[in-house]
Amino acid sequence: MGTICEFSAKTPDGQEKPLSGYLGKVFLEINTASNCGFAPQYGGLEALYRKYHSRGFALLAFPCNQFGAQEPGDASEIAQFCRLNYKCDIPYVRKD
Repeated sequence: MGTICEFSAKTPDGQEKPLSGYLGKVFLEINTASNCGFAPQYGGLEALYRKYHSRGFALLAFPCNQFGAQEPGDASEIAQFCRLNYKCDIPYVRKD
């Protein structure tokens, strides 16, 4: 089995983003659901990112609509929702 750095993910504009760019960083990958009762956690995640980003902390969100259809929008809609409601600008990957 390989490491996460051997994979890539699509950005909202459809470009492949190699996860090898996170090599050497503390990396937190999260599954998101904006219409979930836990959505207010976006604010805490943004605070965590801002506090530790300069020390090599990285955060990447993978939208997931598989659990109760709680993430119905595309990545750009989800990112806009997070910016407007939680002042959060977590990098997203594209949801296909």
